[in-house]
Amino acid sequence: MIVALLNQKGGVGKTTLALHLAGQWAITGKRVLLIDADPQGSALDWAQERASQGLPRLFSVVGLARDTLHHEVPELARSVDHVVIDGPPRVAGLLRSALLAADLVLIPVQPSPLDGWASAEMLALLDQARIFKPDIRAHFVLNRYPARTLIGRATVDSLADHNPTLLAEHIGQRVIFADALRTGRLAAELSPDSIAAHEIAALAQQVGNLPS
Repeated sequence: MIVALLNQKGGVGKTTLALHLAGQWAITGKRVLLIDADPQGSALDWAQERASQGLPRLFSVVGLARDTLHHEVPELARSVDHVVIDGPPRVAGLLRSALLAADLVLIPVQPSPLDGWASAEMLALLDQARIFKPDIRAHFVLNRYPARTLIGRATVDSLADHNPTLLAEHIGQRVIFADALRTGRLAAELSPDSIAAHEIAALAQQVGNLPS
């Protein structure tokens, strides 16, 4: 399965989710390749930090920030169980290529009106990609979710009847994710019994069980 984390708005947690989904699948025995398609290269930085500390490599991370992704990724996917694409913000040609490469698009959103506007642009690009690849599947993923706030509940309600649909598993606002990104680790490595680790495990299981 080729999963792309995409949203034109930056700062919604695409890299954090991409790394943690890839890591969770790797922990459960899957062969995983993460493609850093963001010119900023944050996933590559995470992998480099991990290597510099002598930590074991859970999955491969390669940089491929170019608009030929849809030609190159299917060939790379032949040797692994899952490919995870950490997509770029605001790079239209590269984003379209990532859309066409993917079997499944996950659109991370935060409880914010600004995220809704940016997602509308993302959905327009998704519709355009479906002209060439009609079977692309897509879901929203609620990230940095403050469960006990009005804006959190309002965001869930606003996406309840949306197409694409919102995945049932949400990821909360957790400091541990920033620590993981900074230290080349996963939340499950920093604190295996943390709420963050359990949330990621639940999300990875839901995504892995989605119908093809």
